[in-house]
Amino acid sequence: MISISVAGKPNSGKSTLFKATTLADVEIANYPFTTIDANHGISYARVKCPCLELENRCGNCEDGDRFVPIEIIDVAGLVRDAHKGRGLGNAFLDHMRQANAIIHVIDASGGTDAEGNPVEIGSHDPVEDVSFLEKEIAMWIFEIIKRKWNYLSRKSKSEGLKVENIIAEQLAGVGVNEVHAKIAITKSGLDIKNPQDWTDKDLVGLSDLVRIESKPMMVVANKMDIASNENIENLRKLDYLVIPCSSAGELAIRMGSKNKIIKYLPGDSDFEIISEVSEKQKAGLEHIRDLLKKYGSTGVQESINRAVFDLLDQIVVYPVEDENKFCDSNGNVLPDAFLMKRGSTSHDMAYMIHSDIGDGFLYAIDARTKRRLGEKHILEDGDVVKVVSTR
Repeated sequence: MISISVAGKPNSGKSTLFKATTLADVEIANYPFTTIDANHGISYARVKCPCLELENRCGNCEDGDRFVPIEIIDVAGLVRDAHKGRGLGNAFLDHMRQANAIIHVIDASGGTDAEGNPVEIGSHDPVEDVSFLEKEIAMWIFEIIKRKWNYLSRKSKSEGLKVENIIAEQLAGVGVNEVHAKIAITKSGLDIKNPQDWTDKDLVGLSDLVRIESKPMMVVANKMDIASNENIENLRKLDYLVIPCSSAGELAIRMGSKNKIIKYLPGDSDFEIISEVSEKQKAGLEHIRDLLKKYGSTGVQESINRAVFDLLDQIVVYPVEDENKFCDSNGNVLPDAFLMKRGSTSHDMAYMIHSDIGDGFLYAIDARTKRRLGEKHILEDGDVVKVVSTR
């Protein structure tokens, strides 16, 4: 399952966003380090379900909106020099080591200082919070590489080993592979023939490039309802995907939906009040409705979707056993939805279903066109596919 880490300094709204998208029971408070141990939950990417093409809905979606599960990790708040053990130190970094991508939650209102303490709104520049997270992750990676670098670099030189293999092996525990390492080394311009001559400065620069390749990141400009336009625009000038967001607003209407006060699906641009509410509740809901009108959504579901489909470049495919009815052998219509990397093949999909099916792969069938697909056929987003196998 795809894993996305929700990261940022304390008191930026990480846990609120996490709870808003998972409805998990986590503590939320207006002080640093509310989250100490990482919270794990299930969120969902929202897509249109292929059952819209059928006469009846599949039963696995909400009126044609399919919610595909992913893992979300709410990690402890990060402070400067965490890689040296400050704050909760490497516990934070260790919690997100296997994350495929990072959603960096920023207090766009400027109402919390660098340590996560509440200050006057607008007195802190949220742009500063982006660079410090970059640095902490890069220095974390650097220190892992540095531990055995003298020995490993000499070994690479004497035994003719590829430098990217050595680095990937060192960083395997933090989700770095040979492709990440090779791309980072190429972009660094370092002399791969003499890695023993690389300085600490070279390794820090390389570590930052490894971070970029292995931990793609986006910025959620949280607290958009009280943030200045200037702050949000300054964040948008950075080299990141930036999504304005109100995690508190999303949590309020998600809870309202859960308690059957309103009708709302995550990512909707409006909601319907379906129960009696007090004047205070109505005023709060109308405030959130104004945000939805201004921004189109609270930004929470958009953040999840953009992380999955833009940062991680995923597509959704639907395996079936009966290509005529879009169902499995028990008649369940579109029972499964798989997230796969764009560029994946029908053979890759067979292995996702089961390793035996992948080993025995013969061909696949496009359920819409009934066309036979070979093992190298590149799948497209929304494909409904039957796999034919000897197993």
